[in-house]
Amino acid sequence: MANLETSLKEAMAIEGAIGVALVDYGSGMALGTLGDSNEIDLNTAAAGNTDLVRAKMRTMEMLGQHDSEIEDILVSLTTQYHLIRPLTTQSGRGLFLYLALNRTRANLAMARHQLKRIEGTLEI
Repeated sequence: MANLETSLKEAMAIEGAIGVALVDYGSGMALGTLGDSNEIDLNTAAAGNTDLVRAKMRTMEMLGQHDSEIEDILVSLTTQYHLIRPLTTQSGRGLFLYLALNRTRANLAMARHQLKRIEGTLEI
């Protein structure tokens, strides 16, 4: 199992990574961030993406999707990918990993695969 610092460093090693954060979507606060602050304000991104995660969770509830969990949410921009992965472990409930990627350097499929692996080893 990996601690938060190790997990954030592993996420930043993903090809094309600009920044990563572990976010509490109850409060919108980032519990940890790592990345290039010149390209993205991770605390602002954490707070803003909290609204997106909450809205999707409410939608899943209204649809009665009680037996399904969100694997990830993708926001595609012209120059970036924003990947949001709600944690599914018992200790990670209420948290999500947020990863911003440079679209020209990133391999989205590999980034999703690596972020899933990081989530599986993250110990909160």
